[in-house]
Amino acid sequence: MDTRRALLDALEDGPVSGPALAAELGVSRAAVWKAVEALREEGFAVESTPNGYVAPAVPAYCAAGIEFGLDTPYRVEYHESLPSTNDRARELATGGAADVAVVADEQTGGRGRLSREWVAPSGGVWLSLVTRPTVPAARAPLFTLAAAVATVDACREAGVDAHIKWPNDVLVGSEAEGEHASGSDRSGRGGRKLAGILTEMEGEADRVSWLVVGVGVNANLDPETLPAGATSLRAEIGADTDRRRFAATLLERFAALAETADRSDRILSAWRDRASTLGRRVRVETPTESVVGTAVDVESPGALVIDTGGGARRVHAGDCEHLRDAEE
Repeated sequence: MDTRRALLDALEDGPVSGPALAAELGVSRAAVWKAVEALREEGFAVESTPNGYVAPAVPAYCAAGIEFGLDTPYRVEYHESLPSTNDRARELATGGAADVAVVADEQTGGRGRLSREWVAPSGGVWLSLVTRPTVPAARAPLFTLAAAVATVDACREAGVDAHIKWPNDVLVGSEAEGEHASGSDRSGRGGRKLAGILTEMEGEADRVSWLVVGVGVNANLDPETLPAGATSLRAEIGADTDRRRFAATLLERFAALAETADRSDRILSAWRDRASTLGRRVRVETPTESVVGTAVDVESPGALVIDTGGGARRVHAGDCEHLRDAEE
């Protein structure tokens, strides 16, 4: 473990002296001091007291702040601004990196599925995780489901009762509430959009080389700055969310699920428990056809099972619309 991460871990237990930490790690006191200064430069305001170094009472939203108390091996790379966290994560992945979460306060060139624009101003939680799971490429969609579950859990911990619309939209509220809030939203979104997920991968049929899981959450944003039908944690709660804790919760929950990716039942079960699509009449537009029916299940590695009335259809990708009872 490097001196910086060891110092963060030591600060969790209260004041720690430079000499004690130097002795524990087998490094010089100068190395400890450099690590403290590096944390301060990141924005993690370590205090010097007669009893030793002390962590800030309210850690800032920065790399060290997110890593402080983080119960995963992930390293955080923080930027005030990036064109795209997924682009940066892909650069790191092609360079051999693993277990790195790229976080930005704002994205200037964010994108969603099908290269759609994603508004990502300062105040949101925009992160992309580089991971190298030892699974066949066909099982990669499981990690998108895991990211959706992790995002919902972080939203719920923050006080927002979010849910998932297949495959990876994180919403809040009902269809009717979404239409009322936006005034003209009749898209079948299934609620107000709070977050989205974009996964990219490189690999061969029998293995994943690397996987980048990008998550964008409208956190401390005013709804008037967002597209029609979207919402934010701030709008739902009426107050700002601790983005540092939110990001840490998301990463911890994802890690706990991703470790079981070779046993998909746990991920699928968690997804089903948080999904609003199952049991709903839906229309899924695929590249070749429109499939209409009742969504009855999700199967590995993320296929939506639709009862069309003439049999079950399994759809692996497409745009899903929640239908009203009278709509076809």
